[in-house]
Amino acid sequence: MKAIKFISFAILITIFSLGIAACSGSKAETDVSVNVNSAQPQIVDVTTATAIVQNMPTYFEATGSLASDSQTDVAPTVGGKITAVNFDLGSYVQKGDVLVQLDDRDARIRLQQAEAQVNQAKSNVQQAQAQVEAARANVRQTQSRLGLTQGSNFNIETFTQVRSTQAQLDLAEKELGRFERLLETGDVSRSSYDQRKAQRDQLRAQLDEARSTAAVAVSAIRTAQAQVETAQAAVRTAQSAADAAQTQIATAQKAISDATVYAPLSGYIAERIADVGEFASTSSKIATILRTSVLRLRIDIPEQSIGQIAAGQGVSIQTSAYPDRKFSGVVTRISPNLNATSRTLTVEAEVENVGGLLKPGQFATVRITQSTPAPTVMIPTSAVKTEGETNKVFVIKEGRAQERTVKLGLLENDLIEVKQGVLENEVIATRNLEQIYDGVAVRQ
Repeated sequence: MKAIKFISFAILITIFSLGIAACSGSKAETDVSVNVNSAQPQIVDVTTATAIVQNMPTYFEATGSLASDSQTDVAPTVGGKITAVNFDLGSYVQKGDVLVQLDDRDARIRLQQAEAQVNQAKSNVQQAQAQVEAARANVRQTQSRLGLTQGSNFNIETFTQVRSTQAQLDLAEKELGRFERLLETGDVSRSSYDQRKAQRDQLRAQLDEARSTAAVAVSAIRTAQAQVETAQAAVRTAQSAADAAQTQIATAQKAISDATVYAPLSGYIAERIADVGEFASTSSKIATILRTSVLRLRIDIPEQSIGQIAAGQGVSIQTSAYPDRKFSGVVTRISPNLNATSRTLTVEAEVENVGGLLKPGQFATVRITQSTPAPTVMIPTSAVKTEGETNKVFVIKEGRAQERTVKLGLLENDLIEVKQGVLENEVIATRNLEQIYDGVAVRQ
C-alpha cells in the first residue's frame, strides 16, 4: 500500500510541473506576440509648407528699454485734508478728471466774507458818487448865480458887477477931471464939481463892495469845488476798497478751485499715495500718471554701428512677454554724444502701444531696419517648436522627419525668418509637431 501511495504522489508532482511549463510557454508566446506588434513602425500624419525666400529689409539688432512718453507726479497746489480720492493703482484717467478733493470749507468762508466786503464797498462807492454829483451841482448853481459859465477863470475883476462898476467908475473919473478943469476956468459951479466928485466916490465904494461880493463868490465856488474833490477822493477810496475785496474774492475762489486736484494729462495711475483723512501739503505727491499710448524706446547703439542710424528709420521690437508678436516704431531722437563709459549712442524711437500691451520698464530686442533689402529664408511660424530657449523645426525628406535646431530672426505676419538651419525649398512640417521626433516616418 505504501508503494502505491508514493507512486501516486510522484505522478501528481509530474503533472503539476507540466502545467507550470505549459503556462510559462503560453506567456512567452504572448510576450513574443506583443514584441512583434510593438516593433511595427509608427507613422505620423502631418501638413507641410515649403521654405521660401523673400527680399526682406536688412537690420541690425540692439537692446532697448521702454519708457513712458510722458510722466508726471501730481501734488496739490494748496495744503488740506483729503476728503475724497477718485482713482486707484492702474486706473486710466482723462486729462481734467478729478483725482482728489481737499477740504475747502475755510476757503468758502473766506469767499463769503469777501463777497460781503465787496457789496459794502460797492454801496460806499455809490454813496460817494452821489456826493460827487451833489457837490458838482452846487458848483453849477453857484456859477449860475454869479453869472459864470462852467470852466470860467474865477478872477474877481472878470465878475459882471465888478466890471460894470469899474466901467462906471472910470467914466466918473473922466467926468470929474473934466469938471475940475472947467471949475478952474469958471465954466462950472463948485456945486456941480462936488456932485461929480460925490458920484465918483460912491462908485469907488460900490466897486469895493462888488469886489468883496465877488471874493465871497469865488470862495464859495472854490469851497464847492473842494467838496467835489473830497467826494471824488471818497469815491476812489471806496473803489479801492471794492477792488481789494474783489481781489479777496478771486483769492478765495482760487483756493476753492485749488482744493480740487485734476489730472494734468491722460494716462494710467502708476502710483497712488493718497487716502481719505490724510493731510496733503504742496510738497506731497499724491499720484504718478504715465501716458502709455505712445512709448519711448531708448536704444543703446554700439559705437561701431552709429553710422547706420538716422532719424526716420523704422524699428521692429519684440519682448519676452510677447515672443510671437512684433511692434513697430520710428527713430525720432538721436543723442548728440556717446556715453563715455559704455561707448554707446542713446537713440529714442516712438512706438505705438497698440492695445496697451507694452509696459514702461520692459526690455526689448530691437531690430533697426536698413535701406538695402536682402534675400531671407521664411517659414510659417506654425512650423517652429520651442523648447525653453531652443527653437526646432522638422524637415521632411523621403517620408521621414529630420529635427533641426534653427536660429530665428524677423517676424513678418505669419512668417518668420530663419537665419540658420533651413534652406530654400525644403519641406517643413507645420502640424502635429508634438508627435514628431527625429527619424519618425510621416505621412503628408
